[in-house]
Amino acid sequence: MAKNLVIVESPAKAKTIGKYLGNDYVVEASIGHIMDLPKNDIGVELKRRTFEPTLIVSPGKEKVVDKLKKLAAKSDSVFLAPDPDREGEAIAAHLKMQLLPSMKDKKKIQRVTFNEITKKAVQQAFLHTRDVDENLVDAQQTRRVLDRLVGYQISPLLWDKVKRGLSAGRVQTVALRLIVERERAIAGFPQTEYWNIDAVLMPASAKDGEFTARMVGVKGVPVRVEDRAEEGKYIANALPDKGAVDEVMAQLERATWRVRTVEKKETRRKPKPPFTTSQLQQQAAGRLGFGVRRTMGVAQRLYEGIDLGAEGTQGLITYMRTDSTRMSPDAIEAIRAHVKKQLGDKYIPETPNAYSSKKDAQDAHEAIRPTNIAWTPEFVRRYVSDEQYRLYSLIWERAVTSQMVPAVFDQTTVDIEAKADLSYDFRTTGSVLKFAGFLWYEEEAKKAKAARDAKASAEAARLEQKAQDARADNDGDGDGGEATREDEAERRLPELNDGQSLNKVRLDSQQKFTQPPPRFNEASLVKTLEENGIGRPSTYASIINTIQERDYVKKIKARLVPTEIGMVVTDLLVKNFPYIFKVEYTAGLENELDAVEEGTEKWTDLLNGFYGHLEDELKVASETMEDVKAMEQETGEICEKCGAPLYLKWGKFGSFYSCANYTNEKPMSVSAAAWKKSERETLKKISTKFHHATLKVKGTDAEGGERSVEVTDSKDRKELTAALQLAMKDWKKVSVEPVSCDFTKENFASKPDLNAPGADAVEEQEEEFCDNCGRVMVLRNGPWGPFMACPGYNEDPPCKTIRKLNQKVQSKPPVQLDEPCPKCGKPLLQREGPYGEFIACSGYPKCKYVKQEILDVPCPKCGGEIAVRKNRRGDVFYGCTRYPKCDFTSNQKLVAEACPKCKSPYLVEVSDKEGTWLVCPNNHERMPKRRAKKGAAEEPVTSVVCGYEKKIGPPKPKEEPKELKRPDPEKTRPIVEAVA
Repeated sequence: MAKNLVIVESPAKAKTIGKYLGNDYVVEASIGHIMDLPKNDIGVELKRRTFEPTLIVSPGKEKVVDKLKKLAAKSDSVFLAPDPDREGEAIAAHLKMQLLPSMKDKKKIQRVTFNEITKKAVQQAFLHTRDVDENLVDAQQTRRVLDRLVGYQISPLLWDKVKRGLSAGRVQTVALRLIVERERAIAGFPQTEYWNIDAVLMPASAKDGEFTARMVGVKGVPVRVEDRAEEGKYIANALPDKGAVDEVMAQLERATWRVRTVEKKETRRKPKPPFTTSQLQQQAAGRLGFGVRRTMGVAQRLYEGIDLGAEGTQGLITYMRTDSTRMSPDAIEAIRAHVKKQLGDKYIPETPNAYSSKKDAQDAHEAIRPTNIAWTPEFVRRYVSDEQYRLYSLIWERAVTSQMVPAVFDQTTVDIEAKADLSYDFRTTGSVLKFAGFLWYEEEAKKAKAARDAKASAEAARLEQKAQDARADNDGDGDGGEATREDEAERRLPELNDGQSLNKVRLDSQQKFTQPPPRFNEASLVKTLEENGIGRPSTYASIINTIQERDYVKKIKARLVPTEIGMVVTDLLVKNFPYIFKVEYTAGLENELDAVEEGTEKWTDLLNGFYGHLEDELKVASETMEDVKAMEQETGEICEKCGAPLYLKWGKFGSFYSCANYTNEKPMSVSAAAWKKSERETLKKISTKFHHATLKVKGTDAEGGERSVEVTDSKDRKELTAALQLAMKDWKKVSVEPVSCDFTKENFASKPDLNAPGADAVEEQEEEFCDNCGRVMVLRNGPWGPFMACPGYNEDPPCKTIRKLNQKVQSKPPVQLDEPCPKCGKPLLQREGPYGEFIACSGYPKCKYVKQEILDVPCPKCGGEIAVRKNRRGDVFYGCTRYPKCDFTSNQKLVAEACPKCKSPYLVEVSDKEGTWLVCPNNHERMPKRRAKKGAAEEPVTSVVCGYEKKIGPPKPKEEPKELKRPDPEKTRPIVEAVA
């Protein structure tokens, strides 16, 4: 009997679900999307405005699709079970499109969705199958078409005006715009000086009980300073300058202090709702230090399933791409029962807590929560990795505390009067936790940490005391092993009453300056995107990933810093496409996509409206967009090498200063006949072609020696005429060429100011994390060089996420050597290429000299030189320098020693486990066998046969591969391949 076929996205998910369904089901993975738009064409019908996409089987997925077709043809039923979101629905639709033709019964293909991967949830889902939701598919397809229209029609403009390889994205450009605007807000932030005055006081009748109060007003009028950064905004409890502070401090030194009023009240802090995707990403960044990619990768593994020993493989959390705060009634009841059993009735509210989702939330899924509340973090700890444990603990605790009662604090506010010539107002507040409520888990964690810290401190003190005793060092410096720690949990105040006198211990004035908004990190960018309605839970990680892959943004000390190319691209796109890349318009499109999903708007209507705006702006941009490539701005600076003006230009790696005397113009020949015919016409041709200040007239004299005359002012016709007249007397092959100056310098002014207030200047190398599972990627070596790979590459099921390293990452900066080039005299540079280090002329490409290690043996084939070379794997071989004219190569070193038997002009060095030998190349039995090249004719065997061999030493030690050093992960992004 044929079995039922179930298709999911990932092998890990297939493995987990396969254990729940039994032998009647075969579970296979599509490994992500199986169909997409073609890469070499826009793939969207635009002439008739139907916007119908041309979908093809994704390259590399042909074998997967063929396998699924064969299985579907033999199966009784086919169940499509990708993730329960738009992407998953699109995958299901594409699978249905491919599999239906091979199935006998077309009605036997059904859609299955589940929000959690547990045995109960999966089995229940198979009892409630449905058809593919076309509205969801339309919403995903519309997003894909929108992105394709922007990418394939705007990106070519950037290639033409800036440089090839750049891209424009509908959402990524808006995210980049936010980062660039924040960077400029930091650079142009007007700081405001302000001063705070704090008084350290204590009750007059007490010997201890110090506390700190801050000055808040004078005679009941608040003191404040106007903020220069924002009109109408004030900095509270502050004085404007040192003069005002000195005047007040002089008064306070002789003031009498008393408590004016003491107000005590009870305050409550409510628990927060369970996690949505963006909240999880923000909390994981703040509390665990996880980036967005890492958070989603780890959460993916928790969702797909973990082996819990006797419990079997279970999904530990519900689907992690959601913007809903809703939890199922069963989950809420389970949480309440767990809290009641562990802590008692007073920790749970009379009715379950309810939370409202944000206005535009899709609410298709539950919030992120544990699938089984009984699987506490302590229970799962032995089965999961450290990062999985930490993220699961965060999710578990947030879900549980969301259904607990508020925490209760006793808050005390004390108003204080300092009486001198005027009455100065001070205030202090303190709070004490009265009832932990939902903070119970947090407080228990603090107590456990304090106990661990105290134990560690006591042990360290005991060891130190023991060491002191052993040295008999009794100098009185020991502290008896007692460690004192501040109580971090609460801020307590001494017992104070209305009218009570106070003593001043000291006064403290602090100068401060307002700070600009901080640069975005991944979490704060996600928060801003969510607040502006840009993107959805499933897109946040890809948005941040894309802007880093394109090298528009670099992550420096966890902050997102725009690169110069990122700022240039943003300016061009925002200026030329003001409507398409407007924040509000992008957010409005997200709401329209939600309407398509709900079936209240046709996807073609949405695309028609969007494409109308895009077409209008494309027409204008194609004519008016600034050509950055051709940029040549005067700067007023002078070349340090030749004194000519410097121009600001645009190159492969951004803007730079270039000398006005730089040129790649070829020399212009000047014939004697043309000069004799018309000097004026010849001078006109020269001035038309060359616009540089300095020219050189060159030629050869009667004896063949090179002669030249420099013309320092090419606009001076008399100087140029005199030089040419001199050359025309007896020189041959006369030519005129510009004297080119190659001086350049970097344009640091265009780079983000890493020393600006609020900007972190230290660049830290961070670990790279797998997009699929969140584990730390490792550096491996392959046939084409090093690459980053997931450590689960060879596991079952595998995680085959890799990141290739581009050439720029693999190469080290060139090192200048003292040795001059034998061809042109310029310094030689030690460089690193794809096959290792080499030494070449710094004058490349004009001088193509490459230093090679040459053997003292002529090429046996052509008589040329034999050089030591390396292949792409780093293996050494020996080849003729006349390649490709001569293709002689040898894997064994040639030695300049004639064979005493057959008179071969050279011997070969061969190493085996018995030793190192000198072998005659005609000794066919001892020479290592070479594999013939594919399609090449077999080499003829020479008639000479020689048996000469001579041992010259022990076996050569096997070369160990060089240790691979982890490169900067931010430079590994330009080429990414991720396979689920």
